[in-house]
Amino acid sequence: MNIESLKMFCLVVEEGTISQAARLSFVTQPAVTRQIRQLEEVYKAQLFERNAGKLTLSKAGEILYPFAKEIVEYSKLSFAAIQELTGNEEIVLNIGASSTIGEYLLPGLLGEFNRSYPDLKFSLSIGNTPTILAKLENNEIDIAFVEGAVENKELIREKFADDELILVTSPAHLWSSRDHISIQELSEAKMIWRETDSGTRLIVENALNEHGVLGNIKSAMELGSYQSIKSAVEADLGVSIMPRLTVTKEIKSGTLHEVKITNFLISRDLWMVQKSHRFKKSGLKYFVQFIRQ
Repeated sequence: MNIESLKMFCLVVEEGTISQAARLSFVTQPAVTRQIRQLEEVYKAQLFERNAGKLTLSKAGEILYPFAKEIVEYSKLSFAAIQELTGNEEIVLNIGASSTIGEYLLPGLLGEFNRSYPDLKFSLSIGNTPTILAKLENNEIDIAFVEGAVENKELIREKFADDELILVTSPAHLWSSRDHISIQELSEAKMIWRETDSGTRLIVENALNEHGVLGNIKSAMELGSYQSIKSAVEADLGVSIMPRLTVTKEIKSGTLHEVKITNFLISRDLWMVQKSHRFKKSGLKYFVQFIRQ
C-alpha cells in the first residue's frame, strides 16, 4: 500500500466513477483499477460494489474513506513541513472566505500580516458560507472566515469580529439630513434587497419582523451583489440595510449616508473556522495568532 493508492481511492469515491478519476489523474482506467485492487488485497476486503452499473462504496470502503482522507492530508502536511524547513518550496496558506469578509475585510488584514511575514504566500477563495465550509471539510483550504452558521460540530469555530448592519441612503435622499429615524418610518421608503436566499437578507427580515414592520416595507428591487446595491442607492433608487464593512469607504467619501434607526440594532458574528489537526502549517499558526490580536 502507498499514498498514491489511497489518493486514487479517495478520488474515485469523490468523483463517483473510475473513468473520471482516471481522466483527472491523466492515467488509464486499468491503472486506476489496479490501484484499487492493490488496496483491496492489503485490506482483504472489497471496497466498491457495482449495482446496475453504478459504483458505490462497500461497508469496508465506507470505513476506509475517512481514514484514507486523513492519511492523505497528513502526507501533504508532512511534505509541506519538510519543504518549509529546507526552503525548497514556497509555502502557500490557502484561505477561504465568504463574500463580505473576503472582499471587504481580509485584503487589509492580509496586507498587514504580509508586512510581518513577507515570505508567506496566500491563496484566497471567495464564495458563500456553505461552499467555503465544504472546501475546509475537504481539505481544499487551511482556514475559513465566514459570517453564516457553522453547523458541523467537528469544526473549530472562533469569533474574531462582528459586523453591524446599517441603513444607508443617497446624499439626495430626504433622510440624508437626519441622524435618526424611527423604525416605523421605514414604510415611507423603498427598500433595495439582496436576493431572496441571501443570509444577510434573512437576518434583516427576521429583525424587522420581530419589530412588526416587515409587512409595511415597500420593495424597490432585488440585486445579487453589494456593489450593485450600493450603485442603486447612490442613484437614489431606494434605501438599503447593509453590512457596515461593505459601505465604510462610501460613507467616508460621502457617496452614501448612514441613518441610524432608533432602538434598532442588528449585529452579526464573524467566524474563524478550522479543522482539528494535530499538525498545522507553521504559517497558519502565525496567521491565527495575528487574527486573534
